[in-house]
Amino acid sequence: MSDIKDALGLENVGTVYRNLDIDTLREHAIKNEGAKLSSSGALMIDTGIFTGRSPKDKFFVNQDPSNKHISWGDVNRAVDAKVYDDLEATAKKQLSNKDLYVTDVYCGASLDSRRSVRFITEVAWQANFIQNMFIVPSKEELENFEPQFTVYNACKTVDMSYVSHGLHSEVFVVFNVEKNTSIIGGTWYAGEMKKGIFSMMNYWLPLEGKLSMHCSANIGKDGDTALFFGLSGTGKTTLSTDPNRALIGDDEHGWDDNGIFNFEGGCYAKVINLDKSSEPEIFGAIKKGAILENVIADENGNVDFTDGSKTENTRVSYPIDHIENHTPDMMGNHPKNIIFLSADAFGVLPPVSKLSKEQAMYYFLSGYTAKVAGTERGITEPVATFSSCFGEAFLPLHPTIYADLLGQKIDKHNVNVFLVNTGWTGGAYGVGSRMSIKNTRACINAILDGSINDSEFETLPYFNLAMPKTLSGVDTAVLNPRNTWENKAEYDENAKKLAAMYIENFKKYLTLESEFDFTAAGPQL
Repeated sequence: MSDIKDALGLENVGTVYRNLDIDTLREHAIKNEGAKLSSSGALMIDTGIFTGRSPKDKFFVNQDPSNKHISWGDVNRAVDAKVYDDLEATAKKQLSNKDLYVTDVYCGASLDSRRSVRFITEVAWQANFIQNMFIVPSKEELENFEPQFTVYNACKTVDMSYVSHGLHSEVFVVFNVEKNTSIIGGTWYAGEMKKGIFSMMNYWLPLEGKLSMHCSANIGKDGDTALFFGLSGTGKTTLSTDPNRALIGDDEHGWDDNGIFNFEGGCYAKVINLDKSSEPEIFGAIKKGAILENVIADENGNVDFTDGSKTENTRVSYPIDHIENHTPDMMGNHPKNIIFLSADAFGVLPPVSKLSKEQAMYYFLSGYTAKVAGTERGITEPVATFSSCFGEAFLPLHPTIYADLLGQKIDKHNVNVFLVNTGWTGGAYGVGSRMSIKNTRACINAILDGSINDSEFETLPYFNLAMPKTLSGVDTAVLNPRNTWENKAEYDENAKKLAAMYIENFKKYLTLESEFDFTAAGPQL
């Protein structure tokens, strides 16, 4: 044990609870941290004032050579090495003279691409979360475990000097690429650890010629892998959790020479308004071993999933084996189909369209969805959201690097790419209705069984998207979105409006070399 204490770089460490089993971690969380058990046996915890990530408090150290690769700006903010050293001293001071939980895990199911990560925290339920969300090594692997990256989670301290440090607030989430460390202070939200390592994988893998992706993935009985890209609320988790196909993973994946692989060992699903009948697999996963965050429950532990009084971002983390139909090795073949999910609240995009390779590049770089009233304070009508590669918040490198890799892999493995609208039809939000899950599932099924390729296609004006005229199991009336609107002139106006937003957003890529000028593949006015 003295070896591990020396390796932590902390002073006067008390008991080191290294890689504790889940049962013991639960006991510690209940006894020492006020955690409770739900009626289904899941641990219920409260993350304090932070119930989501703090993107404005995330920084990278500006130093050579990583600063030549990082795309600096609003997503990747810079701090100098001196500030990092100060914050690391603050974090290590908080973690010294304490009993600590040390958790050693892997990120990445592919042996050729995985990273070994060590998390140091003083909170038992956070150690439980790490074991849920990452890949737990075997006993033999733990004996020789050497971390390639270390996270110091000092959530109970803050940066009192944040103004002089040039930070956004007293909260800090900072990455030091050269030292292979990161530090967290001021926020208890466990998703910072999950997405922090995702950000690092998004730094490491593309520099090795491997694609890192914010997507879910599943695989059919014939070994055909499908990827689902989409921002929050577009149906990524729901549509990839399919009783007829094995789940590879629901959120973060890599694509190397072996094929598709999950970064994680678990799932992290939103549970606001969770309904047993519509999402039985996720509902069934909320049992012993799972952690519910910020939910409201009665004295008997019965959770009210409709109660968002603490936050709309109520969540559950659980190991992937809580989903019955999953791939044990969390890997799949090179994909046959890629699906981009957009919840279009303007009611303009078709329920499904087939993309050319150039269109795939354009729509991947655009990463479009729309927020609607109720999702965020102050939003009263649809707001277009463009997030590069469907995950801009987690991309340390320039988005075109990921797009270039995607294009290479589409060519090499002859992948089909589709755009699926899980948003509105028959009018914009407030007038039209949400695309039925029945129609969306039928579109997905036609993609996966290949029958969509036998369809006759027509072209959507302004967007030049190829839409099937008929599709098995889908109401033909909804396949062309213009036909679903009572007022065709109003549809045309909305289509022009959304097309103009796409065009304006894509201008940021036109300052680069011409290989990323895919404007001809995008909407035209």
